[in-house]
Amino acid sequence: MRANGGLRRIALGLVCSAVSALPVSAQLGNILTSPKTLIDRAIEARSTVDIARDNEIIVKVNAIMVELGTIQAATEIYEQRLLVTGLFDDKAKYDSFEQKVRAVSGVKKLYWHVRFMSKEEQQAAHLLNWAEVTTIATKAQARLVGTSGVADVNYRTAADSFGTLYLLGRARSAAEATKALARAHDSPSVKKLMNYVETRS
Repeated sequence: MRANGGLRRIALGLVCSAVSALPVSAQLGNILTSPKTLIDRAIEARSTVDIARDNEIIVKVNAIMVELGTIQAATEIYEQRLLVTGLFDDKAKYDSFEQKVRAVSGVKKLYWHVRFMSKEEQQAAHLLNWAEVTTIATKAQARLVGTSGVADVNYRTAADSFGTLYLLGRARSAAEATKALARAHDSPSVKKLMNYVETRS
């Protein structure tokens, strides 16, 4: 749904306020590197109610990780579709984490990509380290931001130690979905792409 004039002015005000809080170099970089207008980015954002529902779920999952004393998992969420990635070397902790996450209320769909591997198996697999994993996901998101015709605010990226990139979100058309998937995958660091993009306007 297209925003009316009043909503556009409110959206522009919110975005400009957010951008003005950044350092000048970051403000300029955000504007120059994205072919979209700030207004376009703002009106594609979801309702605050929907965002609040996502945040509530993430808080619950984070509380489970605190309870188990682990940071061996990572989460991304969009429209209550929850993606969980991670790697455990403690089977009991892995089982407990899975059971508790699957019991979290409000999740419409769970994409479970958490694995159990012993320390010996992990060493033999020559996995990517956390910094490398973070870089893959961050650069993929940046490619979406710089792509005309892709509403990057509707997408989330995540990666794992095996070089798999996960794309979660919503495309406004099949053409946008195709473009977003291609740009996300456009890196030699991405060994595999998992597509969790739904297409609807």
